[in-house]
Amino acid sequence: MIPESFIQDLLHRVDIVDLIDAHVPLKKAGANYAACCPFHNEKSPSFTVSPQKQFYHCFGCGAHGTAIGFMMEYSGMGFIDAVKDLASRSGMQVPEEEGRQIRDESRGNTRDLAEVMAKAAAYYREQLKASPKAIDYLKRRGLTGEIAAKFGIGYAPDGWQNLEAIFPNYNAPELLAAGLVIENDQGRRYDRFRDRVMFPIINPKGEVIAFGGRVLDAGEPKYLNSPETPLFEKGRELFGLPQARAALRETDTAIVVEGYMDVVALAQHGVGNALATLGTATTATHVQKLLRQVDRVVFCFDGDNAGRKAAWRALENSLETLPDQKTIGFVFLPETHDPDSFVREFGKDGFNRMVAQATPLSDFLLRELGSHCDLTSAEGKAKLVAEAKPLLQKLQTPLLRLQLVKRLAEISGFSQPEIERLCELRAITRPAPARSPRQSPAASFMRKLIRLILQKPELALRLPLASLPPDVPETRTLHRLVALVRESEGSIPGYAMLLERLRGGALDEDSLLLKNAASDLMHEPFAEDELESEFAGTLAIFARDAQKDEIEALKAKAQALGIAGLSSDEKARYVALLTARSTSAGPGLNNG
Repeated sequence: MIPESFIQDLLHRVDIVDLIDAHVPLKKAGANYAACCPFHNEKSPSFTVSPQKQFYHCFGCGAHGTAIGFMMEYSGMGFIDAVKDLASRSGMQVPEEEGRQIRDESRGNTRDLAEVMAKAAAYYREQLKASPKAIDYLKRRGLTGEIAAKFGIGYAPDGWQNLEAIFPNYNAPELLAAGLVIENDQGRRYDRFRDRVMFPIINPKGEVIAFGGRVLDAGEPKYLNSPETPLFEKGRELFGLPQARAALRETDTAIVVEGYMDVVALAQHGVGNALATLGTATTATHVQKLLRQVDRVVFCFDGDNAGRKAAWRALENSLETLPDQKTIGFVFLPETHDPDSFVREFGKDGFNRMVAQATPLSDFLLRELGSHCDLTSAEGKAKLVAEAKPLLQKLQTPLLRLQLVKRLAEISGFSQPEIERLCELRAITRPAPARSPRQSPAASFMRKLIRLILQKPELALRLPLASLPPDVPETRTLHRLVALVRESEGSIPGYAMLLERLRGGALDEDSLLLKNAASDLMHEPFAEDELESEFAGTLAIFARDAQKDEIEALKAKAQALGIAGLSSDEKARYVALLTARSTSAGPGLNNG
């Protein structure tokens, strides 16, 4: 929705050093700036920011990106929110491409909706102060005024049209679009939330985007949530994320619980790294958002059937997003407890011990699958492998998948190769055979070209792509870089812009190759006055190697078929190549 020209202007306007320094204090380190990485725990700084190239790179965990990427990773924002946040800081207005305007006359403008939600949140907070019943309920739950203020808790009084007191135009389309009112079949409106404690859902920008309302005593539903709106998508948001930010960084662990009151009660007792999904099952987006910020996610659910089902859905939706070196665990509380009651009875230390001893994802997965199968029979063991197959295929972490395959082989009695074959995993669990060194010019020279182009993108316009070997990661990445430079709207993009244009559409190998190249550039960039000679020298090596490959191919064909097996064009080419090689080698050398 956002034009690329605007993204480029934004990245030129934002100084990544100033941006990151406001969140993570930086110290000058040569031409760059350094700090302890905000994305993983470390004692010595390995997080480096380049003012020249306008990107950051951590040599410890590999975190890497632009100003936009930093806001996404550090604050958990989506791409569009990160762009809008940076634009706001820079005094820029985000344009929308024609035909994709945010404004929808029937639903209102998102800015208008955000203002409506903020006004409603303020009203609910004031109503809490005036309601002894609601205050008494919160006190009975062990909450103080400070924690209620931290989470912006309010109260929606009983009655049908209380919001009319602050929205005189009760029929305004924004109220319906924001989900604050409901319209019946006769067109009559009434407040969605009535006689409920109100928990505002806040996005990373600090805006109220939705509400969760809890009944004070008995009643159904216990929790009533805002519907999805232009501001709010249930499968993407988490309650308590802004309030948990500092605790997430401190503990490097996110605890996902089921209810808003669980989050608030845990925070009241000093467990500040808890969050809740919003009336929906944990989604892959939820997990991905959390794993951007912490290395460990622990799901804490009740020990009943409903809790175990919720945990299993969370497991299924975690498999595709779980990267290497990140972990997921599961805690099941005693049947008489939820997180709120457990932390009140056993305190912060007791709850944290449960979290520390969480069941690893692998154990939970195998235990749950095994509970449905009779492992004393051949049929039960076969069923176990069949049920594990789709889960193993989803799992994107090769090391964890390999460990699960080994354990599954031990439990089922099948061999590891049989498990891999039956689950169709051989291609992804076995390392690919090494390519012949004669298949293409040296990969190190190709990666050098990537580094050169990242440091001086206009070199991409002079890269002879046809001379590069096909179907290897380095060549695909170079093709991508060249295409991105050529597609630029009148100006050559810098490395930061190349990163953003690769976001979301890069080939699997691109990310690793670009990160490695960026790491090399951080350590030892090419001298500016040597870029041209390095580029020309690298291309000359490619030309020499390509010539050698072609000679070897024609020579092999002539040996196999005889000289008569070569076409007239091939014979002429063979002679020309040998002559060119002899000439370039100089007189007095025997070139074979």
